[in-house]
Amino acid sequence: FNIWLAKNEFTEYYKVGFAEPTGKCKDLEKFSHLWYYNKCDKDKKIKGNYNVNTYNGRSEIPEKGAKPNYETLLYYYWNYTNGNWFNKAKYSIIKASESPYRFEFNLREDKNVKKQMQKTALLSYLLFEDGKIVIDELSPKNKFGKVFTNESRYHSQSVGKSIASYILGHAICKGHIESIDAKLNDWPLVKNSLYHNQKIIDLINMKAGDEKYFADGMGNTLANSSSQYSVTNRTISSVMKKELKGSKKSRNKWSYNNLLPHLILNYLIFKAGEDDFQSLLDDIFRKKVGIEYETILVMGEQATSNNKSTTSTFLTTRYDYLRVARAMLQDWQNDTCEGKYLKSLYERKVKKNYDYSDKKHAFTNTKSYGGFFHLEPTGMNKRHIFVMDGYGGQTLMIDFDKGRIVTTMAIHRDFNWMKIAHSVIKKGK
Repeated sequence: FNIWLAKNEFTEYYKVGFAEPTGKCKDLEKFSHLWYYNKCDKDKKIKGNYNVNTYNGRSEIPEKGAKPNYETLLYYYWNYTNGNWFNKAKYSIIKASESPYRFEFNLREDKNVKKQMQKTALLSYLLFEDGKIVIDELSPKNKFGKVFTNESRYHSQSVGKSIASYILGHAICKGHIESIDAKLNDWPLVKNSLYHNQKIIDLINMKAGDEKYFADGMGNTLANSSSQYSVTNRTISSVMKKELKGSKKSRNKWSYNNLLPHLILNYLIFKAGEDDFQSLLDDIFRKKVGIEYETILVMGEQATSNNKSTTSTFLTTRYDYLRVARAMLQDWQNDTCEGKYLKSLYERKVKKNYDYSDKKHAFTNTKSYGGFFHLEPTGMNKRHIFVMDGYGGQTLMIDFDKGRIVTTMAIHRDFNWMKIAHSVIKKGK
């Protein structure tokens, strides 16, 4: 934390210990981030003068109803980038490319974006069109720009589902998996579950018939589970041996959950083998995408060296997220094997069959779903637009027809996505 303070230009430097969760609270009083992270707010003998809302110990800010102040946002930013995400084990470390893709710039200012940067929890905004970055905004130095830079790796959240799909496309093109119509009938791990003998296309379209086995609408908690871990951090073997043992497929309805992208990635590892899976990641991210900084694929908290299981959470930088989206755009436009895969996802899309009361955000604005991508944003039904959306406001929106990409990164989803992303894609300005 000392390094984090010094590197990111905090106004006051104070030598404190990091590892001790108790006994150091007097030394931590000046730093709200460590104060709450080390649970000093529970020590009745010491009072911290902070106005940080930890939402009863939640690891993430609630998306609905929460109006976090600056200190709360900064606390959660630190937790996202130095706490729970970055302390997790790494399934794969993808080294930076030896020749990263270099963006061209033709920058202009946008008053709406600048205003949102000043007033909201936005960290980054990028608009890519005509092969160049034309709008490039970081949170200002008097807000989060003191800690968030071009080198900061940030969690993908559910954007990682879409990246997992892109990896699947490459695996199919490499011959590791036959097609999106291949079935999971050769994986012993899922043999006694509802996923056995299911087509990949149904899994990546979230039509696996598994809705009744999840306890919440976003599919992050398994019903009747005694595990301390959310489904995001479970191993596939644990879930199959416990909650989903003997499970049966129910109605063929679109139902979103966080297990399926993990299932797909781990099936891919089973098919390719760990060494070839790492080679596949290197081919995609280092050689094709041309990432500038090291990218991490996070392992679930329940996983061990003897029982490895990856999640679909990636940690990478804002420009490298855009590089991934640009690679998808290039594949589509050049009609490569991977481009044909993306086009097949659009052709095989399914209706969400969900009555959303809020159409102001990427997840809830789109009407269809295909291959872990959100499709058909309002007012653009007949256009080939793919939306990646992650908790808290991580979004990438690709207009394959007009070659335009909009990306946002945020600590909390309190910005006007409709104005600075949806409208930009819809109207071209």
